Amino acid sequence: MRTLGIGEALIHRPGCGRKTGSVLPLLRKSRAAVLGLGATRSSGRVSRMPAAVNSTLTAERVAALKVYEAAKLSTKELLSLTARPRIDFTSILQTVQPIVDDVRQKGDAAVKSYTKRFDKVDLDIVCVPIESIPDPELSKESREAFDVAYNNIRRFHEAQQSQPLEVETTPGVKCRRVTRPIGAVGLYVPGGTAVLPSSTLMMAVPAQIAGCKTIVMATPPRSDGQVTPEVLYCAKKAGVTHVLKAGGAQAVAAMAWGTESCPKVDKLLGPGNQYVTAAKMLLQNSEAMVSIDMPAGPSEVLVIADKQAFPAFVAADLLSQAEHGPDSQVVLVALPGVDIGKIEGEVQKQCDALPRNEVARQALSHSCIVMAASKEEAANFSNLYAPEHLIVNTEDAEDWLPMLDNAGSVFLGPYTPESVGDYASGTNHVLPTYGYAKMYSGVSLDTFQKKMTVQTLTLEGLRNVGPAVAHMAAVEGLDAHKRAVTMRLGLPN
Repeated sequence: MRTLGIGEALIHRPGCGRKTGSVLPLLRKSRAAVLGLGATRSSGRVSRMPAAVNSTLTAERVAALKVYEAAKLSTKELLSLTARPRIDFTSILQTVQPIVDDVRQKGDAAVKSYTKRFDKVDLDIVCVPIESIPDPELSKESREAFDVAYNNIRRFHEAQQSQPLEVETTPGVKCRRVTRPIGAVGLYVPGGTAVLPSSTLMMAVPAQIAGCKTIVMATPPRSDGQVTPEVLYCAKKAGVTHVLKAGGAQAVAAMAWGTESCPKVDKLLGPGNQYVTAAKMLLQNSEAMVSIDMPAGPSEVLVIADKQAFPAFVAADLLSQAEHGPDSQVVLVALPGVDIGKIEGEVQKQCDALPRNEVARQALSHSCIVMAASKEEAANFSNLYAPEHLIVNTEDAEDWLPMLDNAGSVFLGPYTPESVGDYASGTNHVLPTYGYAKMYSGVSLDTFQKKMTVQTLTLEGLRNVGPAVAHMAAVEGLDAHKRAVTMRLGLPN
């Protein structure tokens, strides 16, 4: 039996992901080995299952979670653990570009064609005003649940409204900043493997508060060509103006370019698969003149746990993201005293009970556990990883916040599962993934607004600041800039 050293940690491809090479066979007869889980901790040593077992995905077994000791890894090796499952954007862009171009040229006809091809649905009309769609029939329980979420999301985002800013920088020089809504926004609500009415609320509610005049919601239609009732209920409640019954790159392109039935939007928002993300990235750099909320990738969570954390809670939090998709990634950062074997046992047991257990197993196959010797080491790795969701399941969770810099959304304490942020706490669940939390924020009220600066000068103000402006313009060789000031002040040009 061996200890997993630095060299062996790097046999795996960058990140917590699937192998590119073989793992030296290390087999330990233990509870974890019987369960098919890949690593246990005993007497300070980490041992592994053989490669063949470690990479197996069956109905009975969860793929092994690879285990690393942070203290034994160099900065370069720690960085390699933060790499997400690779997406081959070169080939994806080659697939998406013709779709984007086709929708630009053919409009609704192209959207109908791709919807029939990919979703097997024949559309009569691509995009319709939402008031033309009858109100959906939902159970009282469903309506009440969505209403709770709507109210909390609205309350939190209304509180984000900024006050007008006005400063007199110099006597007679008044500078202001005012806020205006973005005129038209396009919200992408995924469909496919999961129905996501929550995403409708997360984007449409702040757009409604901001005062966006046109709010187009794109979502893949059901087999009958209709929108899922839960998604439609949330869209109507949150002020969506148009419903585009299409998904994928063709829906994103329709909103960006505009079609015969779909209004052109100024900004594209929302999560989606790699084709949706690629379309957004292409279009923001095109003649469509459209911006996007953020780059996005597969869903992810990083959980920091101490020895007080209930293994069942930790496992449930890991699986709540693993079930999103096969390319999702989950990471556990375990502090001293955490019983990794118990957590892995809970992951196995709970995963077996999930309807989407095959999806979760695939996600777990490129996930990992990082053992941290201290709070500082754990926080440093979390900041390096920059997760979409960060759960701190520790006894002193609130004390961690000052150390945490990079995360889309943070969940503090044992009774704060990530699920509450996904649905009804009030925060937004459209968040940066793939490490983009280092430089992007999640969707908020600001996402649907733009800021304009305003300045007003009196004659006194121009006299106070004008000579400096004229001199700087002369230094830069911009004579017309200088004259615009000196002419007003009666100064020689």
